[in-house]
Amino acid sequence: MADSTGRALSLRVVVFDVNETLSDMSPLRRRLVDVGLAADRLDAWFAGVLRDGFALAAAGDARPFGEIAGANLGVPPDAAAHVLAGFAELDVHPDVAAGMRELAASGYRLVTLTNGSAGMSEAMFARAGVLDVLEHRLSVEDAGRWKPAREPYEYAARVCRVEPAQMALVAVHPWDVHGAQRAGLTGVWVNRAHTDYPAYLPDPDVVVDAVTGLAGALSRRDPPRPR
Repeated sequence: MADSTGRALSLRVVVFDVNETLSDMSPLRRRLVDVGLAADRLDAWFAGVLRDGFALAAAGDARPFGEIAGANLGVPPDAAAHVLAGFAELDVHPDVAAGMRELAASGYRLVTLTNGSAGMSEAMFARAGVLDVLEHRLSVEDAGRWKPAREPYEYAARVCRVEPAQMALVAVHPWDVHGAQRAGLTGVWVNRAHTDYPAYLPDPDVVVDAVTGLAGALSRRDPPRPR
């Protein structure tokens, strides 16, 4: 990687998406059933939340994740609150904690960047025992637009005091990987579902099937330099 002057830049910061990339959202199915919705509605509901968040971002606007997510459920406010409270009870995927510690031990700085609230995932990271390796937990709420707009990735670079080219974005969502690449970051796709990457998007820079092993994949591609 290089900056606009051709000066070589090395990856220093690994930025993680949170929802689905790090968190196992399947327990939310039980809460959907609690409020009279079908368990299999989870994927469609979350896709609708992303759709509306993206639409607002495309128009240059933004609303909080919780507001959009609650409205997309189509249930009374107290029922929506019950479902959304489940986010605080989610756990990380089994590979996440070990993978994060491998990255930290390899010299990478770790941050998260979510379209939701940063506080929503604090308990999850505490249970996983990885709060101490996360330098920042960032939300698009402070960037003014949702990912995959350019602003959130640039906001993360400013907070971390590095160039975008010194950051890698890790996500299970191709739209997030692509957005990061457009902003100048290295795009890392976690292919948990073992599916094909969309042919209409540029290839991700790095592909892994779990967070464990990511440190090795990044180091082979671009060894980290001292912080």
